[in-house]
Amino acid sequence: MSQYILVVDDEEQIRELIAIYLRKQGFDVSSEESSAATLASLRQRTPDLIVLDIGLADEDGLRLLVDIKKEHPNVKVIMLTGMGFVEDLLQEAVQKGADGYVSKVLPLDELLMAIQRACKPAQELQGAA
Repeated sequence: MSQYILVVDDEEQIRELIAIYLRKQGFDVSSEESSAATLASLRQRTPDLIVLDIGLADEDGLRLLVDIKKEHPNVKVIMLTGMGFVEDLLQEAVQKGADGYVSKVLPLDELLMAIQRACKPAQELQGAA
């Protein structure tokens, strides 16, 4: 069974590009454009991982991250940023439970690597340390 990933971004082209790419990599993917739609979707089906844009139109992605982690603490979340790597923002994302972050300007392979790192079982990570 393939892993289920939810892509959350208010930009339709970005959302669709990521969804198509991840489906080609063998993931089961759905997408949402807003925090309200995301929370409703999470009540229907819990993903293995969420790719979440930091800058959503209807709400701060970091606020949505807190809401997601409150209800689904085991769901992995990779933050997506179009603002480059702003250190304070990225530290805040990690403190609030993000499992990684990727810039929208990087190749999609970087997102795939971040997803693979986040989804590795804990024992594999311990063995690699």
